[in-house]
Amino acid sequence: MTAPTGAGPGRVERYLAQQLEGGPLHFTLIDPDKSPGETAGRIARGAVDLGSHLILLGGSTGISPAVVGVAARAIKASVSVPVVIFPQGADSISPDADAVLFMSLLNSRNLDLVVRAHARAAPLIRSIGLEPIPMGYLVIAPGMRVGEVGQVDAVPRDDPAAATGYALAAQYLGMRFVYLEAGSGAPAPVPIALVRSVGTALSIPLIVGGGIRSAQDARPLLEAGADILVTGTITEEQGLGDAFRGIVEEVGRARGR
Repeated sequence: MTAPTGAGPGRVERYLAQQLEGGPLHFTLIDPDKSPGETAGRIARGAVDLGSHLILLGGSTGISPAVVGVAARAIKASVSVPVVIFPQGADSISPDADAVLFMSLLNSRNLDLVVRAHARAAPLIRSIGLEPIPMGYLVIAPGMRVGEVGQVDAVPRDDPAAATGYALAAQYLGMRFVYLEAGSGAPAPVPIALVRSVGTALSIPLIVGGGIRSAQDARPLLEAGADILVTGTITEEQGLGDAFRGIVEEVGRARGR
């Protein structure tokens, strides 16, 4: 009998577990509204050639399944790494991707974003056979647009204990990843002390994103315990130039190559 979708790690999670055995990873976030179709495919190809390990699709609010689907198909035609949806809601889910981050916005005041939207989306995810990746999503100040839209009580940058409590709660609830998010376009990444506190406490992979613009930003995050770095704004603003290359190279150095 085939295990039901979500019963345990699927193909993408197994890929990530295998890759994480070699050290930290880098994910490239592509917004299919800003980089549609073949443009998304070209960005993904360049990012993977430089060393990125996975492509995330998401970013804007109100992205339609059709837009996500076109971008996902173009990316999958260009690269062999997984394509995973970074959802803005059930309306951004497409069967053309390999998986979806099934993420609870832990510090939202809106229960829809903590669990109710998930209850509405779960039957669709099951019906189209999309792999869900259970994840706790935690917004750290300043939070930027995601903090506003997500109606969050952002974790203060000087409160590692609060972030660690949320992260451990996510792990104990059975989530298999924790994502610390400073917000797209944040003026600085998640503070190093906060990353170190959370990374030391967790026994599941820690993802960090928001405000990472250079190798100098990436290096201390990796040293503090980030298992996966996510960048998106830097690619939108500067393409796959020196800043992007430097970040990916730092991840490569942390992997020992």
